[in-house]
Amino acid sequence: MSKKTLVLLLLFAFSYAHAETIKTDVLVIGGGASGVAAAIQSARSKVKTLLVEPNAWLGGSMTMSGMCVLDANRNLPSGVWGEFRKRVTDYYRPRLGYDTTHNSILRFEPYTGAEILKKITDTVKNLTVKLKTPWTNIKKDGAGWEVSITENGETVTIKAKVVVDGTETGEVAAKAGAQFVSGDEGNETITWIAILKDFGRGADKTITKPEGYDPAVYAYLKGKDIKQMLKAVSIPNDKYMINWAGTEQVKPENKIEAYQKAKLKTLGFIYYLQTESGYKNLGLDDQFDTSDHLPPMPYIMESRHVKGPIRMVFDDILKPYERDSKLFRTSIAVGDAMPADHKQAFPAYSIPLGAIVARDADNILVTEKAISVTQEVNASTMNPSVQMTLGQGVGATAAYCAFFKTTTKHLRVRIIQGEILDYKGYIVPLTDIPQKDPHFRAIQQVCATGLLKGIQKANGSTIEMHFEPNDLVSTEEIRPVLDEIYTRSFLWFNKEKPGAQFTLGNLLSLISYYTLTDPKTLQIYLQKAWTSQFKLTGTFDLNRPVTRLEFAVLTNRYLNPFAKTVDLTGRIVN
Repeated sequence: MSKKTLVLLLLFAFSYAHAETIKTDVLVIGGGASGVAAAIQSARSKVKTLLVEPNAWLGGSMTMSGMCVLDANRNLPSGVWGEFRKRVTDYYRPRLGYDTTHNSILRFEPYTGAEILKKITDTVKNLTVKLKTPWTNIKKDGAGWEVSITENGETVTIKAKVVVDGTETGEVAAKAGAQFVSGDEGNETITWIAILKDFGRGADKTITKPEGYDPAVYAYLKGKDIKQMLKAVSIPNDKYMINWAGTEQVKPENKIEAYQKAKLKTLGFIYYLQTESGYKNLGLDDQFDTSDHLPPMPYIMESRHVKGPIRMVFDDILKPYERDSKLFRTSIAVGDAMPADHKQAFPAYSIPLGAIVARDADNILVTEKAISVTQEVNASTMNPSVQMTLGQGVGATAAYCAFFKTTTKHLRVRIIQGEILDYKGYIVPLTDIPQKDPHFRAIQQVCATGLLKGIQKANGSTIEMHFEPNDLVSTEEIRPVLDEIYTRSFLWFNKEKPGAQFTLGNLLSLISYYTLTDPKTLQIYLQKAWTSQFKLTGTFDLNRPVTRLEFAVLTNRYLNPFAKTVDLTGRIVN
């Protein structure tokens, strides 16, 4: 073969390789807190998954934006979030003074968080991660999508059944044709975080006076206990996450200007801290590969919200059981992050499946600040800890669509929730029933139907959701939901006429009625299996009131209310 022919063949092979289309079941664009969790869960759900991230690190707001002090979801170690939390704690465990208690505030250096996320993704089968890989275009391709990315300077086409928009602001969904809520909700609210390091008492790390610096802007720091403020945002290795410089409102037409203004505001804050407050020993850490040593991205707190099949509002958090819609039944994630401007105790809550669905773009799922919620709700759901639990729910939903060859118009809530529970996720934010409890899943499933409701318990500035397993079951609580779920329930109630407190005998009678099991046979079996199989400790006495734990365990086993189909509003479909 001549050299000329060989060169031509090599050139042809090279061009063909770059023209080749990559096919995947699920494509996640954006490796932030939610995007990386979505990719991990999607791949673990046994579908081929590709994650593309334009930057060099995974983690988004937790790493590239520097939001590395996480105080939310400390008592809700759900799935991927719980795994990440444990990895961070184990990494810093040998460090003297690092708080490793199960519900401590999570603190880490941004690059360490990114490294841990990369190590997790490297071990997940069916998952490919491409860093430094921007996307450029998206268009419909039959039931799926065709996305163009840039890899090593070349344009590569990806064909995916489902696309997850893991960007901070819903950029992918917008380009795919999804509609967003208009008005002020289309604007961004940002702040620029800084990571400072204590270089020692004698060090002088004073930065150059920033352009337009005005000390009066930061005069509110006078009289403040700076040491206590720094302690609250301390991270390992004598560093601090500074996010006190204030926010900027960003409109599409002034993005560059607003970003620069936010940076200068943060640099001005640091200069004031060094020159007016006497902290010249605090200097900018150099972990970010940027000229000013600030994170390469702002921390985006608010952005536009997609129009979904439902919209989560503040009352879905404050009083989920009192609303006509029962969105708690469709939960795919949990959160308890306190909004910055909320003055009262704040309750734990569930995020509904419909909030991640783009109503006008099939098989596009959204995360981060773009989900279908109000601005009030976003003030909590935008927290990275919450976003990581949300991402797992998004990943399970994407995998469902790909695996069953269906679309986001035909989601089956209970199958998706079951997948989340299979991978140690929470769908109900109960803090008093840990995952290691043998009845964790039964309780989660029964509470997800509303048959037993979570009980709000104040704990300082938060309101935890408890199950209270030893409390007694009232007939008044369970009858409306039983009537809603089971078409013949009213016949049983009219016949048995249970008292105010539901007894163990009432429960066995109800089970016998629906399962067509001989009452005596059922009683004998349950009495034998009470401790050994069902791991229940109360006395087997048919005349005593039944506890919430006993009711949940036996109802889940024999009546299986969780199997009843619900739509995206939480309505039970009989």
